[in-house]
Amino acid sequence: MKHGDAAGREETAARAWWAMRTFVLELADKRKQATDASGMSYFRIKTLRRIATEGPVTLRALATALYADASYITLSVEYLVQRGLVTRTPNPADRRSKLVQVTDEGARLAARVIRIMESPPQALRDLPEEDLATLDRILDRLTAEGTEHAEGPSGR
Repeated sequence: MKHGDAAGREETAARAWWAMRTFVLELADKRKQATDASGMSYFRIKTLRRIATEGPVTLRALATALYADASYITLSVEYLVQRGLVTRTPNPADRRSKLVQVTDEGARLAARVIRIMESPPQALRDLPEEDLATLDRILDRLTAEGTEHAEGPSGR
């Protein structure tokens, strides 16, 4: 690719994007590992993680945080209640709403799936230090630029 060749640059960007997506979503599929370990759908895992990390939360706040329909959150929370992973109690600040809180068992499972999700794949850990540092610098720049333009909250 010649310097300034827009078509070549676009092709290189497309290859890099495809490789990143393939690595994260297929080769190092942490979502599948987490769902296999927990026996739950990934959305239920996200729901449990949110409750475990944010403490008691209302169903409405949970729906907003997860960008989900309130009725879907209600079904997901009911499943978690049935499994003994969370409890639902009246909200002392507003008796019309319920607070959802993680149980000890739910906290243990949430910690387990968080460890799975946050553990780097072996292929990444096996990279030479220089390559890993370069990749870290590039991804840091890309994610910093992405969060500047994000409409929703950044982070997990």
